[in-house]
Amino acid sequence: MSSERSAIILAAGLGTRMKSSRPKVLHELLGRPLLGHVLKATKAIHSDRRVVVVGAAADQVTAYLEEHAPDIETVNQAEQLGTGNAVRIAMEALPDLTGTVVVSAGDVPLLRRETLERLVEVHEKDGNAATVLTAEVDDPTGLGRIVRDEAGNVLRNVEHRDADEAELAIREINSSIYAFDAEVLREQLAKLNTANDQGEEYLTDVLELAREAGHTIGAFVVGDPTEVLGCNDRAQLAGLRRILRDRVNTELMKSGVTIEDPETTWIDATAKVAPDVLIRPGCQLKGATAVDTGAEIGPDSTLNDTIVGQGARVVRSHTDQATVGEGASVGPFSYLRPGAKLGEGSKVGAYVEVKKSELGPGAKVPHLSYVGDATIGAKANVSAGVIIANYDGVAKHHTTIGEGSFVGSDSVLIAPVNVGDGTYVAAGSAISADVAPGELAVARGRQANKEGWVAKKRPGTVTDEAAKRAIADSEETGE
Repeated sequence: MSSERSAIILAAGLGTRMKSSRPKVLHELLGRPLLGHVLKATKAIHSDRRVVVVGAAADQVTAYLEEHAPDIETVNQAEQLGTGNAVRIAMEALPDLTGTVVVSAGDVPLLRRETLERLVEVHEKDGNAATVLTAEVDDPTGLGRIVRDEAGNVLRNVEHRDADEAELAIREINSSIYAFDAEVLREQLAKLNTANDQGEEYLTDVLELAREAGHTIGAFVVGDPTEVLGCNDRAQLAGLRRILRDRVNTELMKSGVTIEDPETTWIDATAKVAPDVLIRPGCQLKGATAVDTGAEIGPDSTLNDTIVGQGARVVRSHTDQATVGEGASVGPFSYLRPGAKLGEGSKVGAYVEVKKSELGPGAKVPHLSYVGDATIGAKANVSAGVIIANYDGVAKHHTTIGEGSFVGSDSVLIAPVNVGDGTYVAAGSAISADVAPGELAVARGRQANKEGWVAKKRPGTVTDEAAKRAIADSEETGE
């Protein structure tokens, strides 16, 4: 038998029960579409070629593959006439395929790569013409049953609707994942017909046809039946999501990550979390998020494509395509937008929004501020209520705040402006011109108090009455 290996993934169906214009295989499950999870698993068999059969919404599936898996070949099943028809089209388009051909549905995202490796090893070691991945389940209703002889040899697959009473009692089900000898597969596909209730070519019929031709059919029983679960609607997709969440969280906890409440913690399969990270309840780590050793996330935080350094802390905040440096802190209730970069030991406190800005080591924006398109130097302090006004209605402009500088509360820096190293901006200032190093910038009107204004302009109001009482008290005490 040739050592060449190939994989065919079936992704031609739309999945009408999903009630979506998006094909079923592109619905997401913790960081990847269903098809993406299957592609990751099939990569484990070290296949020479991988082919995806597309059909309904082929443009969407092809676009995904071109962006995320450009090495994948595609063939088009213009009319969906069954799984056997789909595989036959793939084999006809690739007449030079030899050796082992793995066939998998595109909607079995929980399949472990180790299981697929083991399926192929058993198939090739036993010299089978076909080896089907099976599972024993408590409730096989609606699923195809694997029928064996008294010696345990696989005879055929029988669909639930076609099974007799004895076959309905069988708990071993067909996963629709196979390893075939390419030559045998090609020969038996040519024998398929559409003489059935669905008017389709069934790939499952290849098993019985190959056995009748004198070939050996094997089976490999997966230890965890959830691996072969597919989904037909969004409720089932949610069920798969919960299973994968538990699997991801368990693997992380075993690797040394503390997850206080796994049921409220959702970590994408694409995220990376180092040992000794603490994740508090209600957190989501999405996309390419990576969290380094000793960091603390949460509670109630969402990190999307975010890099978090050693010992950093993100509390009740949302971050998107941001970088939180070593020992830095964020939150609570803050928002790091794309391009936010926090240096070592820096701080973004409560109710702060940062967009496309860089904070140097030890810089602080403690609370209630907006920082957009800015560079803030090391150990600078941006006080409460500061706004960096980066947008003039047409274009965005940059602001620089120098090292060790202090921007007083309730100030507005009107970009573009450069506040030099070691400067002070007085509270309540509106800064529109550069500030040189060592200067104090004051940009506010002089205070003027109008004596007797309340009594003249607001007589009889609550304010007027309060003022009269205070004046009377001060006259009485002589203060």
